[in-house]
Amino acid sequence: MSIASRLKSLLGIETKSSSGVSSPEAWLFDLFGATPTLAGVVVTPHSAMTCAPVACAVRSISEAAGSLPLHVYKKLPDGGKEKATDHPLYKLLHDAPNTWAPAALFRTQLMADALLQPHGSFALINRVDGGKPAELLRLDPQTQSVAVDTSDVEPTYKLNGREINGADLIHIPTPAYDARKGLVGEGRNAIALALVLERHASRLFGNMARPSGVLSLKGNVTEATLKAAKAAWQASQGGDNGGGTAVIPSDASWEPRAFNSVDSQFLEMRTYAVAEIARLFRVPLHMLMQVDRATPRSIESIGQEFLSQALLPRLKSFEQELELKLLTPEERAQYAIEFNIDGFARADLLARAQALSATVSARILNPNEARQIGFGLPAYEGGDVFENFNTSSAHAGGALNSGSANDNQKEVP
Repeated sequence: MSIASRLKSLLGIETKSSSGVSSPEAWLFDLFGATPTLAGVVVTPHSAMTCAPVACAVRSISEAAGSLPLHVYKKLPDGGKEKATDHPLYKLLHDAPNTWAPAALFRTQLMADALLQPHGSFALINRVDGGKPAELLRLDPQTQSVAVDTSDVEPTYKLNGREINGADLIHIPTPAYDARKGLVGEGRNAIALALVLERHASRLFGNMARPSGVLSLKGNVTEATLKAAKAAWQASQGGDNGGGTAVIPSDASWEPRAFNSVDSQFLEMRTYAVAEIARLFRVPLHMLMQVDRATPRSIESIGQEFLSQALLPRLKSFEQELELKLLTPEERAQYAIEFNIDGFARADLLARAQALSATVSARILNPNEARQIGFGLPAYEGGDVFENFNTSSAHAGGALNSGSANDNQKEVP
């Protein structure tokens, strides 16, 4: 609690809202996830995940974050870095944050919560031995309630109604501009449009008795006759019987109906809804399996586009929050927590080999580093030397051997 909040509490000053049950303000709807949309449906994080494009976008980002290795690096005096496998946090972040959840699942769930939930995702830090992190526990938004108060400069947190120190809580913020709504709340109208179109399509083809025509009965038709004709038609053409041969009595006629303008543009509307969700989550459209307008590109360029637009900003937010909450100020000067994103930058085998060969020739990497980065191969003796083996006289097949060959030639009479 800030100094201003304590002062208000001591003086008995309270800020009361003028809204009531009969005339609630907009923030009350946002708080309970029940903000009505223009499409007439309520969009919550749970209902948003029933929308296929939203689920695809969230999983594309969260599963990618979960699959990338997360390392603790030690900063070297020359500006480089090396894995700090002996640091207590290394196994906690790379292998398992607790005894029941692997690290990949933990990161996937946290990233998904950050994309879906108001204010983002949360994980509790279980500290032992004077404040050392021993466990990281994801707080499931379905069962754990975390309230965030951002009225002061420093946010305050309450877990299930009990105030908790922010230093003991990993908070991966939502990318939304209004954190109270979250990304789903800000884009609820775009998501609602996709939901309405999906539900309409399900109802349209659910019973296979779409009114593509009108069955007319001649003569004096009673209500009982009309009901019997309707039941007979649905029995013969509804459900799994749709598309079969229809037999109508002689005193009835069938008039087919053509598609109207709304029906003919239904597919275009669904395509537009998918594109809107792609914009909301900043995911390239082809990542949502919308490839009708995609241009032929290499796997490398596709991966780089997804990395730079959708994934990298979220990874940086993740990394900096972990460094802030898990490392002491002294440790932050010596260590860094970073995802290894080399997998997204990998081209095909030939291009990767050529690039690594060029870096070895330019003495940017030594052969052992190139073997590990490009192919995951173990080091070999003598592979830690930085030199161009194509031109260096130290190469076993270079000038040294040629010199030996010249000496041998001199001995020949």
